[in-house]
Amino acid sequence: MANSKYEYVRAFEQPDVLLKNTWVVVRIDGRQHNFVKPNDIRAIHLMNAAAEAVMREISELVLAYGVSDEYSFVFHKNCELFERRASKLTTTIVSTFSSYYTFLWPTYFPNSPLTPPLPSFDGRAVCYPSDQNLRDYMSWRQVDCHINNLYNTTFWAMVQQGDMDQKSAEQALKTTVSKDKHEILFSRFGINYNNEPEVYKKGSIIYRDNQKNQKPPITKATSKPSKIAKSEEYPTGAPKHLSKTQIEKEKKKRKKARVVIEHVDLIRDEFWERRPWILKGTAGV
Repeated sequence: MANSKYEYVRAFEQPDVLLKNTWVVVRIDGRQHNFVKPNDIRAIHLMNAAAEAVMREISELVLAYGVSDEYSFVFHKNCELFERRASKLTTTIVSTFSSYYTFLWPTYFPNSPLTPPLPSFDGRAVCYPSDQNLRDYMSWRQVDCHINNLYNTTFWAMVQQGDMDQKSAEQALKTTVSKDKHEILFSRFGINYNNEPEVYKKGSIIYRDNQKNQKPPITKATSKPSKIAKSEEYPTGAPKHLSKTQIEKEKKKRKKARVVIEHVDLIRDEFWERRPWILKGTAGV
């Protein structure tokens, strides 16, 4: 690029390189449309389809989790895409997702053409130092999914089936806990929340898998999340560097891997024990 007297303005650009050897999560949030309440399965399928397309286009992604109008995309600790610049990673995820979301809209809403205001998403990039931090982040989003869905399911049942106005329903639920909401749904509307679709209660998890459905056996069964063993972290705090040949080989492997969408519990150990390649940053073991 030729030098000019105007080039000095580049000095105003601020560095935004994310800390090395940390998980990078880019979370995007959208603006709600007039979807069916409390859950519109068409909107969920559209979000998942757009997220799956992002996973296929950006091979450096190892995991994604979505609920409602948000999606979290996870880059492994050893990712060097765009030299780990926060702005580049975030805008690439947001623009790619938004493009596919708009492109795929007619597939899921054939009788509802898009009109302004058009779908839009914002995003942010956050670093998480340890595997346990990443798991806790994912657990946080899934717990949030359950809490919000239970509330919304109860709220809209009271409004749509109980003939209550929204303000009255909101006031009635103000001091309730989870047990109360379950009771309201069952006693008043005959709804057993436990029988609601898993996609509503647990959200959507997307990952790569070239194992052809052959999952490694679980080493132990626990009902609570366990701490990540030290051996699974980098003992010296330094990343395990791969050669350029290894990096390219792994990249091709990820591109060929199946992209799987599931609606399962990722809080307990079982999800991670059956899919150890996710934390390793590979497409499969």
